[in-house]
Amino acid sequence: MAERVDTQALLRLVTWLSPAFPVGAFSYSNGLEQAVHDGHVTDAESLRLWLETLLRHGSGWNDAVLLAEAYRAFDDPARLALVIELAESMAASRERHMETMLQGEAFLAAARHWPHPVLDRLGDGVAYPVAVGAVAGAHATGLEPAIAAYLHASVSNAISVAIRCGVTGQRDGVGLVAALEPTIAAVAREAEAASLENLGSATITADISSLRHETLHSRLFRS
Repeated sequence: MAERVDTQALLRLVTWLSPAFPVGAFSYSNGLEQAVHDGHVTDAESLRLWLETLLRHGSGWNDAVLLAEAYRAFDDPARLALVIELAESMAASRERHMETMLQGEAFLAAARHWPHPVLDRLGDGVAYPVAVGAVAGAHATGLEPAIAAYLHASVSNAISVAIRCGVTGQRDGVGLVAALEPTIAAVAREAEAASLENLGSATITADISSLRHETLHSRLFRS
């Protein structure tokens, strides 16, 4: 039977994954700025393909699986400690590590407005998807909605990055959000049923872009 989500839990989820929630997501591009610089992403269609690939086969998929495990483990300290350690170790570059850890720290600091013992179990140094997953689990937001909201926020931030890099405009950006809805929904369903054994990435170009961004001579974003 599907987990029932009440309105209050849904409102919390919407708040936590809102662009206004103070995690500093606008500062990071997850290597997309470098991909634009190198000519891998040049227009709305190539951006759609880039994001869809990350969602299905790259960092988006891995984040979704880690979030799901943290959601299920929020009240099991030993199990939660394992996913915390694994998530940090999976960062593909120094900047990707900085991005996920600093956003996780900022998320937990802001989430203290919704007190729960899980915050003490998490501490401060936790990767972003683990922080979101454990807090969402503690507040029973529903696992699939939590994954979908997280992925939607990630896609929306990436499209905002692309707009600021001059790849696309706001109208086409909104169209991309709509076009990627089926992929986000499908990945959320698959990740809900996945385990840590399903972790894996095949987005080598994206990982290289994240590494190369460390030496990009002029940049807008921290990753």
